[in-house]
Amino acid sequence: MWGSILRTFVVRHPPARSLLSSACARYSNQRVAVPLRSKKPKSSKPTTQYFVDSRHVRAVGGNGGDGCVSFLRLWCNENAGPDGGDGGNGGHVVLQATQDVKDFNHITALLRADDGAKGATKDCHGKNANHTVVKVPIGTIVKNTLGKVVGDLDAEGMMFVAARGGAGGKGNQFFKSDLEQAPQVAELGATGEDTAYALELRSMAHVGFIGLPNAGKSTLLRAISRARPKVAPYPFTTLKPHLGMVQYDDYEQIAVADLPGLIEGSHKNKGLGIQFLKHAERCNALLFVVDASAEEPWTHYHTLLHELSMFSEELTGRPRFIIANKIDLPEAERNVELLAHHVDVPVLPVSAKMGTNIAEMLQEIRVIYESSRTPESTGDKTSKEDERR
Repeated sequence: MWGSILRTFVVRHPPARSLLSSACARYSNQRVAVPLRSKKPKSSKPTTQYFVDSRHVRAVGGNGGDGCVSFLRLWCNENAGPDGGDGGNGGHVVLQATQDVKDFNHITALLRADDGAKGATKDCHGKNANHTVVKVPIGTIVKNTLGKVVGDLDAEGMMFVAARGGAGGKGNQFFKSDLEQAPQVAELGATGEDTAYALELRSMAHVGFIGLPNAGKSTLLRAISRARPKVAPYPFTTLKPHLGMVQYDDYEQIAVADLPGLIEGSHKNKGLGIQFLKHAERCNALLFVVDASAEEPWTHYHTLLHELSMFSEELTGRPRFIIANKIDLPEAERNVELLAHHVDVPVLPVSAKMGTNIAEMLQEIRVIYESSRTPESTGDKTSKEDERR
């Protein structure tokens, strides 16, 4: 039975019914890369890492060092004049785009730079503080408190000064003049900037699993990658996205994200819906995971599609297909046939627990990954590289 449904998945859908159909036709005569199974065992540690695609931070620049009030006294001249040095400049807080990091998990809520050193006697200037350079992933968008984009770090090595350090104060030697030979005044160091930002990633993963709670998204990610999201028989087990990498024999790697479950009314921020929908916005393609053993599973798909359209119409235009999970249960066989007739996108029956049709699903993920890599985006990237040269 599942073999006939899989054949129908590839050949039955006309181009007008699905964005994936044209991709299937395009790559049907070409060799699709074979996914590789990882031979390395998964870690047995209880700690698991989740993916952080947004972070609110406060950047505080370093204060400048104070100037010094001092007078030079020599054995031959007790009134040799002022010799107070200037204070050092405070450090900046700088965000630098790099390929060394992939998310904001390492970034703390407070980013503070060091203060400049104070001036000293004998015209000794204070030491300038080192800048605090925070590494962020390529594709980081920086927004201010008003929601305005003030920085877009889309290339390796690009920097954004989040908070400038204060300038060092002048010592009393700076204020010496013909009229004032012995100034008793010095400047205090300037205070560094204190600003708040919201850091967001433009793209989190190539493919995202989206579905209602307890649809089997976390189990599916564990079956295809070395990720270890928490799996439990109660809703909202996943509150933050988890990322897994799928490797193919042509050395291509596809990032697949397990997104938190959506419920009806998520676009009205029910159950942290707005935050969860923003995670879906950062995936290039969406795979709808539905519970095939549930009653009328096609209503789950329509609920998810409605929530996406109410949040952003652009999300409904991305490549997608349906993964009917839990086909190992007896009541799922009839529901999969009905599901295929009630929706206008391809349906792929799988069982994440038993491993049924997992290899076929990974091949379709590769097809939808290739279809989402549009020539326009490749051309834009090439033009940007030419401009930098």
